Amino acid sequence: MRVSDRPRLVAIRARALFDGVSATPVADPVLILDGATIIAVDHAVAPPPQAQVVDLAGATLLPGLIDPHVHLAFDAGADPVTALAERDDSAALAAMTAAGRVALRGGVTTVRDLGDRAYLSLTLRGAGDLPTIVAAGPPITTPAGHCHFLGGQTEPAPAALRAAVQEHADRGVDVIKVMASGGTMTPGTRQEQAQFSPDQLRILVDEAHRLGLPVTAHAHGTSSIRAALDAGVDGMEHVSFWSADGVDDPGDLTGRIVDSGVAVGLTAGVAPVPGATPPPAVMTRMPRIIANTRSLYEAGAHLLIGTDAGIGLAKPHDVLRFALAQSALIGTTPAAALRLATSTAAAACGLATRKGRLAPGFDADIVAVDGDPLADLGALGSIRAVFARGVSVSLS
Repeated sequence: MRVSDRPRLVAIRARALFDGVSATPVADPVLILDGATIIAVDHAVAPPPQAQVVDLAGATLLPGLIDPHVHLAFDAGADPVTALAERDDSAALAAMTAAGRVALRGGVTTVRDLGDRAYLSLTLRGAGDLPTIVAAGPPITTPAGHCHFLGGQTEPAPAALRAAVQEHADRGVDVIKVMASGGTMTPGTRQEQAQFSPDQLRILVDEAHRLGLPVTAHAHGTSSIRAALDAGVDGMEHVSFWSADGVDDPGDLTGRIVDSGVAVGLTAGVAPVPGATPPPAVMTRMPRIIANTRSLYEAGAHLLIGTDAGIGLAKPHDVLRFALAQSALIGTTPAAALRLATSTAAAACGLATRKGRLAPGFDADIVAVDGDPLADLGALGSIRAVFARGVSVSLS
């Protein structure tokens, strides 16, 4: 029986349950769904007699995973920028839909799209066969700046910056993404170089906050990280301390990041895709980036695990499950990593009251995996079932 044909209640039984918060799993759980909503989490009890029972013996139930940094418009191919440029909007939407389905099959039931073309991701919000989408639209960038080809080029003048934020708000975005530094995907920009001054970023942040929108900044280089902090952003992506010839020591910025509570989106996750190797410039810097990130984690920074899904062969849209296992490099335990990808990510995406937990009143976004991910995150590679807002996802 398909879950879409279910009676009013569904009862899911399994071996164990991670609720998104506690490191202690619930044994012999019975999770009761009423349509798209969880209404009860019990254990060692008989399901309600009127419920359809889904028996997942031996599996562990988890909240649906949340990836706070994806790009549905990029196809995770060898050259995603060219591939997108060759697609009209209709073809791009079809490719984005396919990307969202890949994410769902990989247990990612919510994504925050931090850069699309022409606000296309906004048109996919609410689609029943896709993850829940939090959307930024085209990232705001300087003329010819990083990802300018997505349509967010803006003159770095006060009136233009305010107008750009207002346009995004009028379009209905959930978050403002600004390119505070350059990036490797855009020829003519450099990751270590800031694209906006602190004053310019502050104008953008103040306007976004006036309109009730959070701001997250793409910030690789140390100067852009400092500028974003000075401007009062809500989040920063990457935070690699990238320099022209290596990686900087964070210095006083570690303390500032911790004290500010700004959400730092790590760029994590590499899928085992044949022929996919990170660029040499990334590989040579990676040990120092990992060391800096570990220092941030140990100091108590507010970290997220984002993947930048879509930007290359090693970044398919379900790469988050690999990223969680790889986060052990910065010192996370399996339970801590799972919290980062569930309840912590939900809060960062503005969905703390709906997503990221298996608890009454929350959306019925559920992943079932064989084994015990609290002991071995490799279990995320053995997905038994996925439910998105109470509906079973086909894994084939």
